[in-house]
Amino acid sequence: MRHGKQLERRTFNQDRFEILIKRQKNGIATFNELTELDEIVNRDPEIREIVLEEMQDADTPKLPDDNQIQMVEKPVRKSFIEKIKAFIDRLFAVQSDDLNPAIAA
Repeated sequence: MRHGKQLERRTFNQDRFEILIKRQKNGIATFNELTELDEIVNRDPEIREIVLEEMQDADTPKLPDDNQIQMVEKPVRKSFIEKIKAFIDRLFAVQSDDLNPAIAA
């Protein structure tokens, strides 16, 4: 009976590393588990190499795609008269929340 998936040979440290990384990413790892994770990374050269490669990939910034680049429109400057008009509109604009019902009636 053959399975479609190839068997993967793993050590105890590799299995424990996977478990501890998942707990760390979920935010439920205890201090002792984080200490154990640190010891595994420092003790096992294969795992240390994997972690260093991932850190190097994370430090390298990726160039944005053309789809991700958005054109930033420069704000249109208002003329002096438009600024005065906007100020007066704001000055005399009355919010309905600010009105006192006794005065408004």
